[in-house]
Amino acid sequence: MSIKIENISKSFKAVKALKNVSFEVKSGELFGLIGPDGAGKTTLFRILTTLLIAEEGSAFVREFDVVKDYKKIRKSVGYMPGKFSLYQDLTVEENLMFFATIFGTTLEENHDLIKEIYIQIEPFKNRRASDLSGGMKQKLALCCALIHKPDVLFLDEPTTGVDPVSRKEFWEMLKRLQQKDITILVSTPYMDEAALCDRIALIQDGKILEIDSPNEIIQNYPKTIYNIKANNMYVLIKSLKEYKYQYSVYPFGEFVHYTDTRDAFNPKDLQKYLATKGLENIVMEKTPPTIEDTFMELAK
Repeated sequence: MSIKIENISKSFKAVKALKNVSFEVKSGELFGLIGPDGAGKTTLFRILTTLLIAEEGSAFVREFDVVKDYKKIRKSVGYMPGKFSLYQDLTVEENLMFFATIFGTTLEENHDLIKEIYIQIEPFKNRRASDLSGGMKQKLALCCALIHKPDVLFLDEPTTGVDPVSRKEFWEMLKRLQQKDITILVSTPYMDEAALCDRIALIQDGKILEIDSPNEIIQNYPKTIYNIKANNMYVLIKSLKEYKYQYSVYPFGEFVHYTDTRDAFNPKDLQKYLATKGLENIVMEKTPPTIEDTFMELAK
């Protein structure tokens, strides 16, 4: 195992940020920590990268204890925090050289590991970090996290605020890094990114809701979901929530995801009910569950 966490708890005054969190990450795995803002993802990352100390429980990274062996862990892991934290007044090249020097290496020595990423920012190597776009800042931060050739890479919400094209490119880079035997733990609030991980842990209010592969989590969804839309979304949602047999009602793009409490559910009954509410052009069809549906179900 690259990472082992047992009953980790952490509080900030009256707020319990983590509540008995336990899971393991296998060597070479791309593991996702999936949850909304405030779920406890950043707190857990800071504990695993030795920046915070847990109140209860234990954690190991590459068999090193996060408290007793913090110096060894800092040498063997890469950490990309959620907020861009490089030196804004230094250029791209100066930032890379600075971090290489801290870890007693050089840009040339580990160029092989970062070259696929670095060639995208090399044309801007003399530009200050503060003048880079969001996607370029992301790539520079990843290069700096990899400059010392870490065994484990921690990425805390690396694609937040980044355009869709840069998000796609970033995940493609992670897949290539994984092929170089780097264990990757990534956190994200984006449910669609969960499907790109080998396994995921769904976290809410400091608690782990479920851990499994994305496919297994989706297959365990207990209900049949219907996509429903009509001419008035507001009235549709309000009417569905008032329907006596409704189990769950969530907006989902141009549709509403609806599940019913009855095993023998007849969609025509619901259509007739919605028509009495003045709704027209009603469309209703079965749809496969998503990670987001599963998360909403587990968080209820």
